[in-house]
Amino acid sequence: MLLLLTLTNFVFGADNNTLVPVDILFVMASSALVLLMTPALGMFYGGMVNRQNVLSTTLNGLILYAIIALQWITIGFTLAFGNDISLLIGDFNHLFFAETNGVHGGIPKELFAVFQMLFAVIGAAIITGSVVERMRFGVLLIFILCWSTFVYDVLAHWVWGGGWLMAIGSLDFAGGGVVHIAAGVAGLVGCIMLGKRNYTKGLLPHSLPLSFIGAVFLWIGWLGFNSGSALSVDSIAMNAFITSNFSVIGAMLSWMLIEWIKFGKPTLLGCITGIVAGLVAITPSAGFVTPFASIIIGFCASPICFFAISVLKAKLGYDDTLDAFGLHGVGGIWGGIATGLFATSTINPLVIEEGAGEGLFYGGDFSLLFAQIIAILACFALSGIVSFIILKVISFFVSLRVESAQEENGLDRSLHGEIAYRI
Repeated sequence: MLLLLTLTNFVFGADNNTLVPVDILFVMASSALVLLMTPALGMFYGGMVNRQNVLSTTLNGLILYAIIALQWITIGFTLAFGNDISLLIGDFNHLFFAETNGVHGGIPKELFAVFQMLFAVIGAAIITGSVVERMRFGVLLIFILCWSTFVYDVLAHWVWGGGWLMAIGSLDFAGGGVVHIAAGVAGLVGCIMLGKRNYTKGLLPHSLPLSFIGAVFLWIGWLGFNSGSALSVDSIAMNAFITSNFSVIGAMLSWMLIEWIKFGKPTLLGCITGIVAGLVAITPSAGFVTPFASIIIGFCASPICFFAISVLKAKLGYDDTLDAFGLHGVGGIWGGIATGLFATSTINPLVIEEGAGEGLFYGGDFSLLFAQIIAILACFALSGIVSFIILKVISFFVSLRVESAQEENGLDRSLHGEIAYRI
């Protein structure tokens, strides 16, 4: 029966005012996979920090689930997806999760809200990678709570909720700009304002096996992140599933080749970094590009992100602890541009119906590419400016950094009174 429902919905699609059981099941499963991404990111990040900071790094992302979920239920969802006000923000019709008993596509509006809530959570968690090992725990929570309200929710409305970026025809299938560019830029601002770490010991990953496990679970969760964004069991969801995996193929291979050529030795760290780079790059275009194009997008993502991490960071002198900007910010920028190059209505009619036209490499003019660039600049500017203002205001009341002794002794023991390893 489930197979019959699936095939029926796949062929005929869903009525916009009718609940479709298989779509509900699909989005629930996708939500569970996206939920997995937050602890997976904690493991991915945790394995790459000093052994004295692994618990604090993991906790940073975990606690944000509760904080951002509460913010989303209270005010975030209505700011992002409430009735549009002047193409800038949503109204308060969903304040405290009110009026969420309708239908969105073939699923309940409540389920759509929860699915989108998990995007807000992982976007907030990404930021922590830039500032771990030296930002005060309380400062981090206040900063990201404010960032989610004044940056993430606003961008979500601009891109998905009927705002001005949606109106000009920019495309962002699953959050390349809203999640990754915005979070990466916030992390960049945060690490610059904090300054460099004071100590030099333990700067290499302390547990690559832990980071490997985290990367694999991120990969699995990302399939729900991208394919679930179709909100329906259809050809677009299937395409997003395939392109997400194919982008990883290209990115992992190209990162391995870069290291092999440059250093003479391919590494596990390079391969798992390539996994994330490929997933970030395909996120904005997963439901708009062909499988072959996704391989190209992933293959190009690794050298672009490698340059940002290995060259740009050194030239500019900022200490982005776990390269949230180099991977998510820069990877998201490339993904947004790639959408303007490779998007095609043969995969998704929305490229023509709601977008600015075909991608440049599929017969379109520069309209879509131009719209993508405008969206990238908007995400970069809003997140950068607002993040600076939030942290500057906080700094008037309390130091952004932990004390030098706390940093030297490790944040696990200093801030949380626990240690990960006895020996």
